[in-house]
Amino acid sequence: MAKRDFYEVLGVSKTCTEAEMKVAFRKAAMQWHPDRNPGNMEAEVQFKEINEAYQTLSDGQKRAAYDRYGHAAFEQGGGGNDGFASSMADIFDDLFGDVMGRRGNRNGPARGSDLRYNMEISLEEAFTGKLASLTLPASVTCEACDGTGAKSGAKPRVCPTCGGHGRVRAQQGFFAIERTCPQCHGRGEMIDDPCQACGGSGRVTKERTLSVNIPAGVEDGTRIRLSGEGEAGSRGGPAGDLYIFVSTKPHPFFQRDGADLFCRVPISMVQAALGGEVSVHTIDGSEAKVKITEGTQSGRQFKLKNKGMPVLRSREVGDLYIQATVETPQNLTKRQRELLMEFDAESSNKTHPESSGFFARMKDFFENLSGQ
Repeated sequence: MAKRDFYEVLGVSKTCTEAEMKVAFRKAAMQWHPDRNPGNMEAEVQFKEINEAYQTLSDGQKRAAYDRYGHAAFEQGGGGNDGFASSMADIFDDLFGDVMGRRGNRNGPARGSDLRYNMEISLEEAFTGKLASLTLPASVTCEACDGTGAKSGAKPRVCPTCGGHGRVRAQQGFFAIERTCPQCHGRGEMIDDPCQACGGSGRVTKERTLSVNIPAGVEDGTRIRLSGEGEAGSRGGPAGDLYIFVSTKPHPFFQRDGADLFCRVPISMVQAALGGEVSVHTIDGSEAKVKITEGTQSGRQFKLKNKGMPVLRSREVGDLYIQATVETPQNLTKRQRELLMEFDAESSNKTHPESSGFFARMKDFFENLSGQ
């Protein structure tokens, strides 16, 4: 099967710059990487073809030869595989280095890991906001050695195994395998006289107490970032960040939907029929009067404006919806039963328009259905 044109494989023109080619390669390699397409043989073939094209065109001399002779320039040993493993290692490092935590100089300062803290608060605390105090263990820079890992006055030496690179490469036929140096564990340097406080790691674990401001109106899943409060960096690198994920405890009376609150309030059958007034508490603890209109049915909602939750970072406030639930009386006395039976006997379609209308519509529907 004839090879496709390398420029076509990468989706670039023959006049593209190195930067344009690199962007195109990164996009294609991420799309067809076998880890993202497990079990997809086509993806493996595409990925290999993309790598071959980039390995050739990213080299100035090879690109010039390819532009002049095409694939024939590398047939019968013309191009060989010199530097293929090396360039592939650099390519993978460029593509996936950030994901694996290798940023910038491998044996230079490295940023610390980010931390996550789950905080559960009450609905009342979400309403008012709060200044929360949290205690958590985390790695911090060793003060005794200032994060170097070496005893005061001592200096690290270059690792003889990796030459200070922090990684070693072993050739296995066509491929080269690059891994973290087993001697220095990726540091690129050796510490002969380690700091006694941290054992040479440059970091120690301590409990820290932090204060965090929970703003009013915070919702479930809100993420609060505390810059530089994560794990300490290695070899003098900056600390990571602390992310606080806020969740709200279930409330016994209120259900939340954004900035609005909902509360189910039971009312008596008499209140529902004749109307009246009920007193309810709002989320701030104050009382509010709710006027129940005559003939209220179960599920009807009454709105109390601006009695809900504050909108985060805004002056707006949600509403409180009171949902009436008509309670059917139980444990009736003999006289109460008699009165209800009398009421039912004297009731008409005007008294129960919904139920009478429902049964009439149902009857008409099935009569029409059977007549078809």
